[in-house]
Amino acid sequence: QVQLVESGGGLVQAGGSLRLSCAASGTIFSINAMGWYRQTPGNERELVASITSDGTTNYAHSVKGRFTISRDNAKNTVDLQMNSLKFEDTAVYYCNADIRARPLTYVGRYWGKGTLVTVSS
Repeated sequence: QVQLVESGGGLVQAGGSLRLSCAASGTIFSINAMGWYRQTPGNERELVASITSDGTTNYAHSVKGRFTISRDNAKNTVDLQMNSLKFEDTAVYYCNADIRARPLTYVGRYWGKGTLVTVSS
């Protein structure tokens, strides 16, 4: 079994910073892309940022220049540094990862349970 666990959410004032962390554990052979998504009530989950195993990053236009995604391949972790937070960044943030549990098996997409980020205006 594979598990993703997020941490670091909370309440912050607009203009402030938060750092989210996500750790993958369990039976893991390799991890391809890892990423962060967010969702607000009544809306679809949207990509915030992603990072490949070789470090190539991709960001949503709304967070470019403010958020930075990074990963530690040795520890199977992915972080999201969020600076200059805005009220509209308020959401539940989900970590995800494309993981191959064993050699020559399929790659599965796994999700964490989410962590709430609330930005007060």
